[in-house]
This record gives sequence, structure tokens and C-alpha cells, in this order.
Amino acid sequence: MTNQKHFITPPDDLIKQWLGEFFGRSMVDAELSDSERYIAAKSSQFGADYELEACIHMLSKLGGNGEMIRRMRRPKPLSLKKEALQAARIELIEGGKNAELILRALEALPDD
Repeated sequence: MTNQKHFITPPDDLIKQWLGEFFGRSMVDAELSDSERYIAAKSSQFGADYELEACIHMLSKLGGNGEMIRRMRRPKPLSLKKEALQAARIELIEGGKNAELILRALEALPDD
């Protein structure tokens, strides 16, 4: 299953409730598969994205700028370099002996 941080993932109990409604029987003791969790997460993300776009469209009709909402609610994930820089800075603060060298090397790399 894809583990993307921005997924809006329903809790297992809610997925089991939906499956129970679909199959017409209790799914409380059922073990969820990765595909069931994946489909539930993707479906939830689709609904959230659809609602966000509808709100942005409505705001733009009222003269507002919906792009700010999109940037705040759907931020782009950090590049590998930026993620590594954050980790190296934390390591440096915590006294890691090689953190300064790693930090300098990462800062010398081109941005993605």
C-alpha cells in the first residue's frame, strides 16, 4: 500500500462499518486487507479534493483567491534534500558528531 502522508485515511472501524453496510453483515472482527485500506483512503482523498476544488471555485466567483487555500490545504511534500537537511539539523542540535559534515554536504547539493 502507498503510504503518503497527505492521505485522508478513514479509521479501520469506519472502513469495517462501510464494508458491513455493503455486505449486509457485521465486519467488526474482520481483518482489513491493504487493498481495502488503500481504496478507502483514495476514495476519501478524492472526496476531500473534490470538495476543496468546489470551495476554491465558489471563492473565486466571490472575488477571492482560492490558490492560497490550495497551497495551505495541499502542500507539496518536501524534497529528499529538504527532508535530509531537516534531519541533519535535528541531529546537529542533538549533538551528532557527523551532523555538521552531513549538513554541509547536503547544502552543497543542487535543489530538486
